[in-house]
Amino acid sequence: MTVSIVTQTCVRPERADDFARWQGQTSDLVAGFPGFVEQRLLPPNPPLQVDWVILQRFNTIEDAQRWLASNERQTRIEGAAPMLVGRDDVHIVRDDEGGIKPAPVSAVISTRVKPGKEVEYRAWERKIAAAQSKAPGLQGYRFEPAVPGIQESCVAILRFDSQANMEAWLNSPVRKKLVEESAPLTEEFHARMASSGFEQWFRDVAPGNKPLPVWKMDMIVLLLLYPIVFLWGFLVGTPFLQNQLNMNFAVNLFIGNIFSVTLTGFLVPWAANRLTWWLQPAAGSEMRMSLLGALLIMVVYAAMVLVFWRFF
Repeated sequence: MTVSIVTQTCVRPERADDFARWQGQTSDLVAGFPGFVEQRLLPPNPPLQVDWVILQRFNTIEDAQRWLASNERQTRIEGAAPMLVGRDDVHIVRDDEGGIKPAPVSAVISTRVKPGKEVEYRAWERKIAAAQSKAPGLQGYRFEPAVPGIQESCVAILRFDSQANMEAWLNSPVRKKLVEESAPLTEEFHARMASSGFEQWFRDVAPGNKPLPVWKMDMIVLLLLYPIVFLWGFLVGTPFLQNQLNMNFAVNLFIGNIFSVTLTGFLVPWAANRLTWWLQPAAGSEMRMSLLGALLIMVVYAAMVLVFWRFF
């Protein structure tokens, strides 16, 4: 069972590019720490997710604590302070079969319990867990009590299959009544959302909510997004919007992005359903099929670049 650090941070809008570069450098640094397994970055996706969400997975809790307490991390955090609004939310949770992986939308709820009310709060937590287990679309729930010296808040992570189902539960009369009941037991309470990247486009080819490899999803998205963006720019964006209508580049690009994202979102599920042999290979052939599929897609990449280069 591995351990993950969930960090949610609010970045000043004018410093978003600076923070992205800072996070890239920090990612390279943490990758060299003992016990590090993997990291996932979820940039803001308003209006549901307004924060950056960083998921860092380690082999053991000691490995995670070593990174959190390291001088290297402290130095990096100090350098990022001018880019941030408020404080970071940093939590350590144990991974089980569902883990903390957002699929495709998650809520991280932090609660600081009043001293002496811990037993009563745990009883209340079991009560709300029973109620939310009936919520439509719930894919997973994990509760982590406060750990003195590590994290002072209790953490609950809820995973839903859609934003609509999550919002329906968070705004439901049942939950609101239960939250009101917990008010005498808590000092501070807040929730933050995390929406994943491409998983919703691949939901139909992930039976049993089994997570798909991120690199495979990225390859399929690039496979479709590249020709769409190229052909739009070559056939519409440059000759029509830019040259004939004299449209400002920022507006031209925005319209192109709307078209590209919409068409990509339509085509990716179609392509994914025809590549299930690669996304979800049969037991015993995972390595061979994964390599074969990756090689096939890279050949298509090269062919598209060559065709566009020579004939357009």
